[in-house]
Amino acid sequence: MTHSYYNKPFEELDVLDNFLMNAVAANSEVGEAFCRKVLSVLLQRRIGKIKIVAQYTLPAHSPGYRGIRMDVKVEEPADTKEALPANVYDLEPHLRNDLDLPRHNRFYQAKIDSSHMKRGDNDFSHMPDLYIITILNFDPFGYDYMMYTIENRCTEVGELRYKDGLKFIYFYTGGTKGGSREIKTMLQYLQHSTDDNAIDEATREIHRYVSQVRVLPEIREDYMRFEEFIYYERKDAAKETIRNNILDLLEDYGEIPSWLKEKLEAVNDADLLRKYHKLAARAGSLEAFMEKMK
Repeated sequence: MTHSYYNKPFEELDVLDNFLMNAVAANSEVGEAFCRKVLSVLLQRRIGKIKIVAQYTLPAHSPGYRGIRMDVKVEEPADTKEALPANVYDLEPHLRNDLDLPRHNRFYQAKIDSSHMKRGDNDFSHMPDLYIITILNFDPFGYDYMMYTIENRCTEVGELRYKDGLKFIYFYTGGTKGGSREIKTMLQYLQHSTDDNAIDEATREIHRYVSQVRVLPEIREDYMRFEEFIYYERKDAAKETIRNNILDLLEDYGEIPSWLKEKLEAVNDADLLRKYHKLAARAGSLEAFMEKMK
């Protein structure tokens, strides 16, 4: 039995679904051409030679801190033989409207930037320009624009250009203002990746790449494994939420002994955790909870 992360059968996945975006971008035959075309349309400029890293992971610097997993990292090298790329694009679809996206993307930006600086390197001028590109099926700011470009600016001097090489670009697939016809057509295709929505040269090209990857049997198998992985990841997250709720209730009764925290952390049975949660809600004291817990 499989459990659908997107609540979609494999055949109905769109490019805006995380799995299909990565499957096409990671494909050795079409991945580079796919990303080059998507970026060139969305950014309305020519994208040169690129290197793709799909599902690129940046681990935390130390235990206890959060790492990140980008959806598609694209590096565009400089014209010279510099070791660092000239431009880095973090291309991410988001279908969840439950994140603080500006702060979420601020965290991603900091981790990505730090990966391009070696220990002891004090020459920041070689850092690549960074584009955090987020594609959404909801309006993140409520102004009905198909794209919102965010850059750092000086509050006091409006004409002062603050050249830190950083841009956050949010694309809203349902937006009607700004952008261009080509961008709108691309966004519509990314959200609903059917033959009917491949209506110009760029989207027809993208549709060929998507169709070529979609028929691969190994991609279907990977999707089934991905569904299973997400299912169990969600179950673990749900259990962690119950543990945190238990601890929140118990903290109202006083300081929680470390052995009790460890005991709760070791419980992996969701039904038992739910029982402890009900017990913590009506125990009245730590002593009563610990006694009934036995």
